[in-house]
Amino acid sequence: MASVIGFRLPPFFELNSQSRPQCRLRVHNSAGGDSAVLSSDVVVVNGASSVVRKREAWINHGNRRLKPGAGEEEKKKIVKDNVQESLEPFWDDGYGTETVKDYFDAVEDMIKPDGGPPRWFTPITCGRPLKDSPILLFLPGMDGTGMGLILHHKALGKMFEVRCLHIPVNDRTPFEGLVKFVEETVRLELASSPNKPIYLVGDSFGGCLSLAVASRNPTIDLVLILVNPATSFGRSQLQPFFPILEAMPAELHTTVPYLLSYIMGDPTKMAMVNVETKLPPMQRFEKMSQNLTALLPCLSSLADIIPRDTLLWKLKLLKSAAAYANSRLHAVKAEVLVLASGKDNMVPSKDEAQRLKNSLQNCTVRHFKDSGHTFLLEDGISLPTIIKGTSKYRRSRRHNFVSDFLPPSRREVNYAFEQVTGLLRIAASSLAFSTLEDGKIVKGLAGVPTEGPVLLVGYHNIMGLELYPLVEEFLREKNIVLRGVAHPQLFVADSGSSSPEFSMGDWFRVFGALPVTPSNLFRLLSSKSHVLLYPGGAREALHYKGEAYKLFWPNQPEFVRMAARFGATIVPFGAVGEDDLVDLVLDYNDLQKIPVLNDYIREANRSAIRVRDASDEEVDSEDLFVPGLLPKIPGRYYYLFGKPIETKGKEEILKNRENANELYLQIKSEVERCLAYLLKKREEDPYRNVIDRTVYKAIYGPSHEVPGFDP
Repeated sequence: MASVIGFRLPPFFELNSQSRPQCRLRVHNSAGGDSAVLSSDVVVVNGASSVVRKREAWINHGNRRLKPGAGEEEKKKIVKDNVQESLEPFWDDGYGTETVKDYFDAVEDMIKPDGGPPRWFTPITCGRPLKDSPILLFLPGMDGTGMGLILHHKALGKMFEVRCLHIPVNDRTPFEGLVKFVEETVRLELASSPNKPIYLVGDSFGGCLSLAVASRNPTIDLVLILVNPATSFGRSQLQPFFPILEAMPAELHTTVPYLLSYIMGDPTKMAMVNVETKLPPMQRFEKMSQNLTALLPCLSSLADIIPRDTLLWKLKLLKSAAAYANSRLHAVKAEVLVLASGKDNMVPSKDEAQRLKNSLQNCTVRHFKDSGHTFLLEDGISLPTIIKGTSKYRRSRRHNFVSDFLPPSRREVNYAFEQVTGLLRIAASSLAFSTLEDGKIVKGLAGVPTEGPVLLVGYHNIMGLELYPLVEEFLREKNIVLRGVAHPQLFVADSGSSSPEFSMGDWFRVFGALPVTPSNLFRLLSSKSHVLLYPGGAREALHYKGEAYKLFWPNQPEFVRMAARFGATIVPFGAVGEDDLVDLVLDYNDLQKIPVLNDYIREANRSAIRVRDASDEEVDSEDLFVPGLLPKIPGRYYYLFGKPIETKGKEEILKNRENANELYLQIKSEVERCLAYLLKKREEDPYRNVIDRTVYKAIYGPSHEVPGFDP
C-alpha cells in the first residue's frame, strides 16, 4: 500500500493546475502499491503536477496520523493495519446520517466561481475502501456539483474507490470535451488496474455521458449504472416550457428553482431519509415535518447552483448529450443497469428504460414506481443495496458469488425484515430449537456450530416460507449470514418481467443467496461459510396437495462427499408451520386444467434452467409454477436443528460411495425425525395461534418474546 497525503483544508480546495486531468491522489511506494484518498472534507484532484494551497499536510491512515517526516517502514505498517479486507454483518453503511439539507450545505462553497475546469474529488465520508475495491466514477446530473451521492457515500466508500465529477457553475466545456475528460480518466484507471472493472454511475445528464464514454471504449470492462438517464430528453414532458425559460426575464429566475425542485423530486421523500421506520406514525410524521421545514428554505440556493445562464447552457448541453448518446447506443458493449423512477416529471424514465433494454446488448432494468427524478436524493432502497441485489458488484472481470459477496448492513437487515417481510415476520413469530452434543434439545441456536464450514440440510416448505425467519434468526442470534444455494432461475436477469422492480429475488442476493452449482458449493465450503442446502429443491418448495412435510430428495449423495472434502459439519434440521400460515388451493395439477394458463406454464418451463437429473424418478417433475395459496389465521413457525454430524477426519471413508450413501440416509432420517418432533410438540404450545400471541404482547409489552412449548 502507498502512503496517502491528506490535506486539512477549508471545506473545498483544489490542486490548481491546468495540466492533464487525472482522477487519483496517490503517492506510490517502491512496490508500486495504491491506497484510497482521505481528507478532512473534500479532496479535489485537477492535475499531476500541481501547487497546493494548504494549511497542514499529514499522512492519513484511518484514525492514526504521521507527519511527513515519519519513517517509511512505520508508514507501511500503519497502512497495512488499517486495510479492511472484509465486513461483518450489521456493518454501518451510514444511510440516514447525511440528508438532502447536508447536500445543500456541502455545495455552498463548491459553487463559488473559481475559474477552474471540471475536476474529480473524493468526499471524506467515503472513507477507506475494502482491499481490491474497484473504482467508481460518479457523473452528475444538471447540478454538476458531484455531490448527488451524498446519501450513499459511506457505503459506496467501502465498496469502491469513489471519484465524483465536479463541473463548476460557470464552466462551458462542450459535451465532447466532457466525454474526452472522463474517457482519459477511464484509460488512466485501466492502465493502473487492468483486471478490475470501472464503474460509471451516471445520474440524468451523467447517464448520457456514461453511454458516450462506453460507446467509444467497447474493449474496456465498464459497468454502467444509469439513474433516470437523460437520453429521453427529446421526449421530456417539459419541452414546451423550455422556450419560456429562455425568454423569462432575469428578475423572475428566482422562482425557477422552486418549480424545478418539485418537478425533479418529491420533497416529502427527501425529508424522510433519516426518519426511523420503527417510530410510531405520529412521531414519524412530526420528524418528517421538521425535516421538510428545514429543507424548504434551502431550495432557494438552487438559483445559485443553476443560475439563469447556466440553466440555459445546461439545457443545450442536455440536448446535444442525448443526441450524441442515442446515435452510439449500438456501440455500447458494457454491462448496464438502468434505474427508472415511476414519478419522474423531468423525462419519461420508465419508457426510456425499456427502450434502452431493447437497444443495448447487456442491460438490466429496475423500476422504482414511487420515486422522482432525483432518485439518489430520496428515501428508499440505497444505491449500494441495488448494486448488490442485482449482482452488479464485482472486483474482477467476472462476478463471483462468493468472493464478491458483502454481508448485509444494519440498515439492510432492518429494512428487509421490517418493510419487505414484516407481515410474515409478525405472523410467523418463529421459535428455534437446537440439539447439543449430548443430545439435549435447547431453545435457540446454541447447538449449531459457530465456526464453519457448516452445511445446514433441511426440508423446504411451500414457496420457501421458512427462509425469512430462519435467515433473520441466524443474523440476530449468531451474527452469521446463511449462504443459501437456490434454483438458478432466481438469478436470471429481470426474470422475464417487462417492468421489474427491486423484488424478493434481489433481496435474496443481498442476503447471500447464490445459484446451486457444484462450483459454488465448493467455493462456499472452502471459504468456511454456513451453507443452507435443500436437497428437495424446487420439487419440495412447489409440492402438490397432500405432500406437506414429505421429502423429495434425489438418489445421489454428492453433497455428503463435498462436505467431507472440506471437513464440514452437517446439521440436519426440520421446519414446520406452512400449514398454519396458508392453504394450498391450486397446485400444478389444478393449474394444468386451466386453459391458456397451462400453455403459459409449459412455455415458461421449456426455457427454464433444469437442475435435476431426469433419470431420478422421485424428483423428475421439477416444473416451476406459482401455486394458488390462501392465507389462514396464522399459527407459528418452528425449527429444530438436529445433532451436528462431523465429517472432519472421515474424508477417506466418505470417498466410498456406499459409506457416503449410508450417511446421506442418516441425514435424511434425522430431518424426518425433526419434522415429526415439531409436528407433535407444537400441539403443546399455548401461543401457537396469533390471537393468543397478540393478547400476550398486549399484556407484557411488544418487546417481550412470546414463549412456546418446553423442549
